[in-house]
Amino acid sequence: MRVMADVSSVNNMKNYQNLHSNIERIDREQSRYPYCIVWTPIPGLTWFLPFIGHMGICTSSGVIRDFAGPYFVSEDNMAFGKPTKYWKLDKSKVYSGGSGGWDTAVHDASEEYKNRMHNLCCDNCHSHVAMALNLMRYDNSTSWNMVNLCLLSFIYSKHVSFVGFLKTWLPFLMICGIIVTVTLAFKLQSATLDSLNHSG
Repeated sequence: MRVMADVSSVNNMKNYQNLHSNIERIDREQSRYPYCIVWTPIPGLTWFLPFIGHMGICTSSGVIRDFAGPYFVSEDNMAFGKPTKYWKLDKSKVYSGGSGGWDTAVHDASEEYKNRMHNLCCDNCHSHVAMALNLMRYDNSTSWNMVNLCLLSFIYSKHVSFVGFLKTWLPFLMICGIIVTVTLAFKLQSATLDSLNHSG
């Protein structure tokens, strides 16, 4: 009887671990990114400055929270569409302790930003994420801000897929291509006119 109880206990523990593992697993189809900072392009702005976009932070179960506009923090509905990039963070670096500390910080930052006016330049989606990281003292730091988040997410983020890569970079590359083409066309035209003038 005792052996059967021990086997049952081990099986229950394995089931719990599997369930917990599944909850924390990234699921791109369902846009679930546990313990991640997620990013998506802002049409127009990201086309010219590809390091600038819209940012959100996910709960331990992968639910996305983002400061989407004045007095509004959305849940699982990012302001500019599904994430194209994600940056997986390490829950062991949460000073106040694991998933509970992480979720409390994300919740508290979201509640605070429900009372704030959105300002593109100084109090925005990046600031909301920074507050969450500061509240949980991620990596033993309370110095997270929109500037270091913008830089670090640009360096460490991974694209969710090839389509995500295209959504992030294709408009910028097309604009660069147009600028290069127009510049070369003008230079070629100028060189042709100079050649004609000299021959005349």
